[in-house]
Amino acid sequence: MAETQTTKKGAKRVRQPVPARRSKPNRPAKPAPGPHASLSFLRVAPRKVRLVANEVRGMPVGDALAVLKFTPQAAAKHLSKLIRSAVANAEQKGGRVDVDALVVKTLTVDQGPKMRRFMPRAMGRAFRIEKKTSHVYVELGTAQ
Repeated sequence: MAETQTTKKGAKRVRQPVPARRSKPNRPAKPAPGPHASLSFLRVAPRKVRLVANEVRGMPVGDALAVLKFTPQAAAKHLSKLIRSAVANAEQKGGRVDVDALVVKTLTVDQGPKMRRFMPRAMGRAFRIEKKTSHVYVELGTAQ
């Protein structure tokens, strides 16, 4: 589909076809996620949630819930509720799943949108206060 095109000096130039777009490299397909649950727009800063999340990541579900029950941070209550939701999803969708064999496979905490508020300060200034939110994702797997 090459076309010819003349220039001012009369020499003919052949237009090259546009190269096709490169396809994405062959990556292995992601495995289907196991039982999971997510919590969006949690009104606790992600840095504070990660402190609690690091304690229970990789633990069996029963142990993780026991640790969270006696953790004084506010995020512990929300994380335990999220893990219980993932266990309920495993029972509901997974059919016959041994709940005692489930472990917290992945537990990620990402930052959500910030709510911006302003506080009056001295000499007519205003300081911005950012109330941060978190997005939490938990996926359960079987102990290997």
